[in-house]
Amino acid sequence: MELKQGSIYSIKTADEEHVGVFINETVTTIFLKLKSGYNMGIDKKKIKETKLLEEKKEVKHETKEVKQKPGLPKISILHTGGTVASKVDYSTGAVIAQFSEQDLLNLFPEIHEVANIRSELVRNMQSEMMRFEHYNILAKAVKKEAENGADGIIITHGTDLLHYTSAALSFSLENLGIPVVLVGSQRSSDRPSTDAAINLLSAVKFIAKTDYSGVAICMHEDTNDSECLIIPGVKAKKFHTSRRDAFKPVNSKPIAKVNNEKNKIEFISKYDKRDKKKKIELKLFNEKLKVGLFEPHPNMYASELLAYKDFDGLVLELLGIGHMPTMKMDEFTVENEKIFSAIKELTKKMPVVASAQTVYGRINMNVYTPGKQLLEAGVIGNYTDMHPELAFIKLSWLLSNYKKEEVKKLYETNLRGEISERIEAE
Repeated sequence: MELKQGSIYSIKTADEEHVGVFINETVTTIFLKLKSGYNMGIDKKKIKETKLLEEKKEVKHETKEVKQKPGLPKISILHTGGTVASKVDYSTGAVIAQFSEQDLLNLFPEIHEVANIRSELVRNMQSEMMRFEHYNILAKAVKKEAENGADGIIITHGTDLLHYTSAALSFSLENLGIPVVLVGSQRSSDRPSTDAAINLLSAVKFIAKTDYSGVAICMHEDTNDSECLIIPGVKAKKFHTSRRDAFKPVNSKPIAKVNNEKNKIEFISKYDKRDKKKKIELKLFNEKLKVGLFEPHPNMYASELLAYKDFDGLVLELLGIGHMPTMKMDEFTVENEKIFSAIKELTKKMPVVASAQTVYGRINMNVYTPGKQLLEAGVIGNYTDMHPELAFIKLSWLLSNYKKEEVKKLYETNLRGEISERIEAE
């Protein structure tokens, strides 16, 4: 029997009967959502009888025009997917996208008292599926909303690659005079532990009640629901698979803290002031670029690096303060000399740049011999403090907009706050 998603079935095994909504199946397992709300996987080999009890009910979601309130700031919300504006419909077991203005106000009614919202679906996809083309689509959508008079823009986004997109937009949106705040959610809005409402509401309040301009991320400060952090788009990184406070700034402080319980916003760092007279200039990504991100490891081989020989650029996640296995130390380390030769071969063909595998701290290839070898080989990025994901985005953007001879200087130049003048104590 072909099972239909959202329909209710009775499935009997030799031992028991299970009744629930069919969610999906794999080659070996059928998944039902039980009345209790829990999901159950049933081994197909053990199933004796499957019976349809009720066809899926089609639910119509009416969209009503939302009246605008005079005097409130205009905020555009651009949706790319993720769990922020999605809700599980337990009558069908399916996820319902909540993207219209009315949908959002139904989910988060407090927003209507803070700002006038315009909502648009740009894409509906998991963030890990995104490519450079999607960064360009988003940048163009932001520019359009700004030109239409938006006081600020929120982008709802999956959390897996949220910080890649925030970095990409930070570089793409040149001469930005309004806030662009990316919001994610680690827990979907149907769960009691959801962070969707607090994150989105905090972003709305931050835009509506401050004069901040720039690209930032708004997510939980800790596991409580009282406060969210506004994190620079070029300094954010995801540190946990599921915790609500997964995002932290790297080598810098947050921009601000939003306390929803006290309805208070506290700035922590200096920031650019809003100027709606500014005209956004787009510097987009070359969608055909091939840029690699390589992590050194024990027992590596030169051939691993040479797999990138036809790429346009390469980021090396250097070990420690800025090292790679490049030296022959005994009879077992002959391969290290080949690795060094491979690096020299790559630097002749493309920009090869440094980032720190340690995440925190600054690269300094002048301290030890392996680092000095990398400098002599032509590796770029000494004294920078960009984490690998940011380094990947910056290199890709530079290669998209500048000649190769300009990339070295610009990679080591602070353009959007991505290189810290001084690193904050942890």
